[in-house]
Amino acid sequence: MKLTAYCAALALLCCISAQAAVDTAPMEQSLSLRDNWMNLTRDVLLEPKWAAEGHQFHYKLSVEGGFLFFRDTVDNEKPEPAFDHQLLSKALSQASGQSFSALQLPFDSFSYSQDGQQIQFYYDSKSWQCQLDGRLCKTLERKGQPKAFGVVRDLRIEADNPLRTSPDGAYQAQTLGHNLLIKAKDGSIKYQSQDGTAEQFYDAQSIQWAPDSSALLVMKVKPGTARMVNRVLSSPDDQLEPKTLSQLYPKPGDAVDIDQPVLVQLHSGKARLINNQLFSQPYTLDKVQWLADSSSFTFRYTERGHQLVRIIAVDAKTAQPRALLTERSDSFIDQWGAFYQPLQLADNDFVWLSEQDGWAHLYRYDKNGQLKNQITKGHWRVREVLHLDEEKQQLWFAASGMDAQQDPYFIHYYRINFDGSGLTALTTANATHQVSFSADRQYYIDLYSRVDLPNVAELRRSSDGSLVRTLAKADISRLTNAGFRAPQPFVAKGRDGSTDIWGLIVRPQHFKPDQSYPVIENIYAGPHDSFVPKSFWPFGFHSGGDKVIGMQALADLGFVVVQIDGMGTKNRSKAFHDVAWKNLADSGFPDRVLWHKAAAQQFPWYNIASGVGIYGASAGGQSTVAALLFQPDFYTVGVAYAGCYDNRMDKISWNEQWMGYPVGPHYAASSVTEHAKLLQGKLLIINGEQDSNVDPASTMQLVNALIKADKDFDLLLVPGGEHAVGRSTGPIRYVQRRQFDFFLRHLKQQQTPNWNKTQ
Repeated sequence: MKLTAYCAALALLCCISAQAAVDTAPMEQSLSLRDNWMNLTRDVLLEPKWAAEGHQFHYKLSVEGGFLFFRDTVDNEKPEPAFDHQLLSKALSQASGQSFSALQLPFDSFSYSQDGQQIQFYYDSKSWQCQLDGRLCKTLERKGQPKAFGVVRDLRIEADNPLRTSPDGAYQAQTLGHNLLIKAKDGSIKYQSQDGTAEQFYDAQSIQWAPDSSALLVMKVKPGTARMVNRVLSSPDDQLEPKTLSQLYPKPGDAVDIDQPVLVQLHSGKARLINNQLFSQPYTLDKVQWLADSSSFTFRYTERGHQLVRIIAVDAKTAQPRALLTERSDSFIDQWGAFYQPLQLADNDFVWLSEQDGWAHLYRYDKNGQLKNQITKGHWRVREVLHLDEEKQQLWFAASGMDAQQDPYFIHYYRINFDGSGLTALTTANATHQVSFSADRQYYIDLYSRVDLPNVAELRRSSDGSLVRTLAKADISRLTNAGFRAPQPFVAKGRDGSTDIWGLIVRPQHFKPDQSYPVIENIYAGPHDSFVPKSFWPFGFHSGGDKVIGMQALADLGFVVVQIDGMGTKNRSKAFHDVAWKNLADSGFPDRVLWHKAAAQQFPWYNIASGVGIYGASAGGQSTVAALLFQPDFYTVGVAYAGCYDNRMDKISWNEQWMGYPVGPHYAASSVTEHAKLLQGKLLIINGEQDSNVDPASTMQLVNALIKADKDFDLLLVPGGEHAVGRSTGPIRYVQRRQFDFFLRHLKQQQTPNWNKTQ
């Protein structure tokens, strides 16, 4: 008996000693990977930007120790520093309270201002302006009255109210109190409304004069719901006691601002309220524009629910509206990818982007709303319209999927005539492209890459696509010597047995094909885009750098880490996209599971036998929990960041677009909070206390539901943390280490260091 007790005690002692002796080096190497790798590339060119006129451009370039900005011209071929980096770093450090070196400035792009004596850029969620002589850097105040998520004006902030002078200079318009006032040049009152109130006011920012000064358009606004989300800042830097912060935050189902167009005709001095029968249930009225001949104005009407969109034209003489175009969908019309542009030449035609044939394409309509022709067509999609050249009757656009021999997500650039003829490819290399044009469109910079092809930047002529010169070709030899290996694209069939599902596999630096590796999926299934990286990973150079380097850092701990674009995400066919409609809980899981199984069948080292790990943020956090609840036999360990766990609790704009309106039972069906009792796997929830993107209460409601269901889980709340906590802001190392620890312990069953003893 004594011998048994002795052996048990010895075993316990050995276990404790082993725990204390766990090597921290692998974790430290992974946590330091970004810092160790980010400066190992040379001549990676990023964010080329042309001057507002002429043929000068500038860009960011990786150099020894970091980055520098250079400017160049088409003719000179002698790049020079875009500004004195030392002076700017000192000025910005002093103004921001942060320390920046000349080679580590915290922005990727900028614009010159004040005749090249200043630059403007975006950093730390603020717009900055710095004098290039180093004397002053300051933040720029936002002008105007912001709209929360684009639909409810923040009436706590006073709106700008400048004088709006008519094109002929004869009149000036502005709002006075809640009313509209129009004065003649001699100071006499031409028109003054009397019906404006706080409940229905004239919006100064919406005033638009007709080009011939014969009339004025203004919106009369009925304010929507002023829903406030209140957050407690528990640990402010400037005081001991907590603070309460309030944010205007409309949610699904809330009333939005109702904009009612009003036409003021100068010859009569009368205002005409436009009959709203054709646009009676607005989510938004936008793209408001007068035609060049002042005969009418047009606007785009998106009906609440995102299933009907109209182009409305209003006659300037009769004030009568008519529908030039009406488009309906049984699912959603994607406002996030919409395009509408009236042509001021060519008989007042307009160009419209539609998915009516199952793919995102461009159509040309005449001024009466009759279809003239489909401009683009095929089993591929238009990604962006860059320019309409009305004189040459040409359209410049970006698209993906046109070349069946290439990855269908690769972006290429094209030119086409308005009648659909003369399709010309401006990019051809088997890669994804980012093109920027000179102001006169005579030249363009083509920046292209793949995950296994480092950035190449070329200056080309628009007329024939011919190469002027190569601006930069990335050198990653030092990065490769440090252990970098390109991730591996992988394609498998989706749930329908025929559609290709594309993903990416990241393996450890010291990968051994004869070993077995547990698999972790980095998920983001939001319907507003596709997310698997297609360009080369310039580690730490851009906003996505922290995420993708995190995949490699996690893989280096002995995992295979993957990312997949399942059905329900964007940039393929309409049918592919529609899977998400009113069903965000789907998250493409039927496609993802098949993809994993196909990978496991092809690669013996791809081990999914004991379950797959999963992590994601925001909508990816929601999907992470959904994986554990709805696919518990496949996904067994998850780390969820900043999730919108119930779409009724999240922002109105994103959720009504994909979940529809009105709010109904389908919202609850997609809610992981409502189904918390289904949890079987291991779950770590991470959230920032000051998340301004997703209401933090959504996280706490999930926590409450899990407690009520008697479920075990882990929770990490970061005081002061924002939506991107642990990814690009906040205590990145700590949060990342907690995620890595969680997967090692629960997916790999590996003992992790006692960090409280190893400090």
